[in-house]
Amino acid sequence: MSTALNPSMFGWFQIIRLGLIQACLGAVVVVTTSTLNRIMVVELALPALLPGFLVAWHYAVQMVRPRMGFGADKGRRSTPWMMGGMLVLGVGGVMAAWATVWMASQPLYGALLAWFSFSLIGLGVSACGTSLLTLMAKRVPDERRAPAATTVWLMMIVGFAVTAGVVGKLIDPYSPQVLLQVSAGLSLVTAGITALCLWGLETPMDPATEKMQSDSLAKARLQKQNFKEAFQEVWAEPAARTFTVFVFMSMLAYSAQDLILEPFAGAVHGFSPGQTTQLSGWHHMGVLIGMLAVAGAGSRWVAGRLGSVQAWMVGGCLFSALATVGLVSSALSVDWPLKANVVFLGVANGAFSIAAIATMMRLAGEGGAGREGTRMGLWGAAQAAAFGLGGLLGTAASDLAHALLGEQRTAYAAVFGMQALMFAVSAAVAVRLRAGPAQRQLLRFDGPVLLKGGSSS
Repeated sequence: MSTALNPSMFGWFQIIRLGLIQACLGAVVVVTTSTLNRIMVVELALPALLPGFLVAWHYAVQMVRPRMGFGADKGRRSTPWMMGGMLVLGVGGVMAAWATVWMASQPLYGALLAWFSFSLIGLGVSACGTSLLTLMAKRVPDERRAPAATTVWLMMIVGFAVTAGVVGKLIDPYSPQVLLQVSAGLSLVTAGITALCLWGLETPMDPATEKMQSDSLAKARLQKQNFKEAFQEVWAEPAARTFTVFVFMSMLAYSAQDLILEPFAGAVHGFSPGQTTQLSGWHHMGVLIGMLAVAGAGSRWVAGRLGSVQAWMVGGCLFSALATVGLVSSALSVDWPLKANVVFLGVANGAFSIAAIATMMRLAGEGGAGREGTRMGLWGAAQAAAFGLGGLLGTAASDLAHALLGEQRTAYAAVFGMQALMFAVSAAVAVRLRAGPAQRQLLRFDGPVLLKGGSSS
């Protein structure tokens, strides 16, 4: 569906505005989960368990995502939830910095304030992130969903990188006053950018499009439902339920290796701290390549000859399993090309994740209009639960394997083998997803190739 024929659907200019909002969201989160983490552990000499608990807690709070999505459904607009979420996130970020400074003199009170701050961060991410995906599901045409998802996520990653670099320079040398000033400035800037990007973004749908999405009787029935009824109705949908299992399993496997890859490279392959950091960077580079591959697969030059969205999702999981089996081999043989293996793992991870996001946007509307936000919230909660448990599962399994097997190489091989199995199960679940009309079609994206930029409407 062309945006020229349907002006209520988003073109590339609107998609880039959503990407800027996602970048702002990521900018605040990366400071609270990374920079403050380092300050607590290094400058304040606090137990590493404290920031670990706070990060896990902000994921736990995101179990409210279905309720946030339901609120956006009831109000029929996503932008108020996105703006409100960004404001709550910004306040939480400033309070988290204040709590970190307070911990130097009053560790208990500072920790309690940090717990409250990370609760606000989780709520802000839930409201803004869920509503952003909901708006994309409603307004981005089918043929642009994969490249749109790639664009938005790439901009978030750029936001991570730019913010980490700029904030790192601004707070060096560290002082509490500078930390508070930088945190407050960041929250103000991100809130301002979000407000500008949202200005006039969610224009009313034209009557023809709204009628196509749902009839008035169905809309009236949905408006009368409470959250429990809406959630039960969404959970009863086979596709929604199956996709929830897929999101949880695939993201659990994806996140489980995050906290053990660098220790593994150091303990087994003798990498220095700098080399392990570079190895992590190679993985992220692979993820970007995988994301771009999915977007480029539908360009007008290849004309959809590289498969369907579901094929990329299933294939990405299978190749992730294969790459993780490669890590098992690298644990047993120091001659294994670890760097190439990690890049291959990143490419597979990036490919299945972007294909999954495109599928998520399709399924959100395919189950019926009026419940896109609730469905997005359900899948967002599954992802948050997976990320919260993934780091814990990976490190706990590593410790358990070391205790039972008493040897590092075999222990790491056992953990990576478990993750490969989770990726394989994720692929099997993805195969079971019902293929709708948009998914049966080959990848053919209307609009410019991502690398060329520009706009289309």
